[in-house]
Amino acid sequence: MADTLTHHMRRTLVLGLPLVGGQLAQMAIGVTDTLMLGWYSVPALAAGTIGATFFFSVFILGAGFAYAVLPMASAAAGRGDEIRVRRIARMGLWLSAGFAALALPLFWWSGPLLSALGQDPQVAEGAQTYLRIAGPGLIPALLTATLRSHLSALEHTRIVLWAVLAAGVLNAGVNWLLIFGNWGFPELGLAGAAIASLGVHALTTGLLIFYATRGPGMARFDLLRNIHRPDWPVFGEIFRLGWPIGLTLLSESGLFAASALMMGVLGTVPLAAHGVALQVAALVFMVHLGLSSAVTVRVGQFWGREDREGMLRAALAAAILSFGAVLLATWLYIGGGEAIIALFVDPTDPARPAILDLGARLLVLAALFQLVDAAQVMALGMLRGVQDTRRPMVYAFVAYWMLGLPASWILGIEMGFGPEGIWLGLCVGLAAAAITLSLRFLRLILPPPRAPIRG
Repeated sequence: MADTLTHHMRRTLVLGLPLVGGQLAQMAIGVTDTLMLGWYSVPALAAGTIGATFFFSVFILGAGFAYAVLPMASAAAGRGDEIRVRRIARMGLWLSAGFAALALPLFWWSGPLLSALGQDPQVAEGAQTYLRIAGPGLIPALLTATLRSHLSALEHTRIVLWAVLAAGVLNAGVNWLLIFGNWGFPELGLAGAAIASLGVHALTTGLLIFYATRGPGMARFDLLRNIHRPDWPVFGEIFRLGWPIGLTLLSESGLFAASALMMGVLGTVPLAAHGVALQVAALVFMVHLGLSSAVTVRVGQFWGREDREGMLRAALAAAILSFGAVLLATWLYIGGGEAIIALFVDPTDPARPAILDLGARLLVLAALFQLVDAAQVMALGMLRGVQDTRRPMVYAFVAYWMLGLPASWILGIEMGFGPEGIWLGLCVGLAAAAITLSLRFLRLILPPPRAPIRG
């Protein structure tokens, strides 16, 4: 058992580490945009932040179809059905492109929408300028997400990391040229950042398509063969599996957006400390998100072979690795919380001491926070591996919005525990999700108990 479990852990690491690196590199692109727009001007930073948040919210809803490709292709690959692998990828690309095309008008008329949501008119107008350029990038962004799932299901994850790293370099370079007008290029400010974003998405899609069709061992899948031809049964399967994933992702990101609004009620310092502590926690969360995708692939392969023992061991191996990352991060949070927060705060800011103190206390809570957050995202990955998404969507929504959000408001605002209370409330919701989703996975893969023999 130990050798087998060690083998599963090694396979999960080989598959998952490039995915973790890809997630971290993708996050670094967003951090680069924030830094460079901040260097340009505060209005550009505000409009770019709102625009990027709007873009991400639409993207995350449509990404459900891309995520659905991962377990379906993994199961087909586990059975050695290469034709079905191709059909799944093809229909995933269809759905992703179709969703993106339908969503494009939201970006074009985003200004009135953002104004209706209470944003400053100038910020809303700037965000609309950004989104009218960057918005069409939703098409390659969702195609990229689908191709990433296709390649990950086939355990070709290193190319995903290299493609994202190349995109990050391009993004920083084009930002430097077009935001600030360096080397004789026009100084476009916010519009320059939008052009860079569009270019990044197009480059990443191009690299992944090239690899998926010409890379080592990929020719046999013949990805683009009959790309124009619909396969309605597979289209329907991906749609039914994917829309609950999109709504689950949106409900989770919405929970954290709501927590930021609650922090804003408490004041500027709590909001700033919350934002920094959450950014640190998000960096560590990328480890668990990458492992979650890896466990979807591993469980999906055994699901395709109808191997219950293999599914259980693959899930256990991934859970052990995730827990190891939790222990390491906990040691960092407790031992160096204030030093970590200090990296994100201007030394000349008069509010710095208050932000450092509160941020360090929140990072101590992050030890509990990340434990339950990691557990719930790992359970979601396992359930996607067995192609179970509708019931998990309901469990997650109830846990996040009917337990976590009210608990955060009651503990943080009504009972006066402040920022720590809001974080404890988030822990309540995430813990409920982790427990119910984990039990759901075990119920699905463990054999039913035998009826007693009566004689």
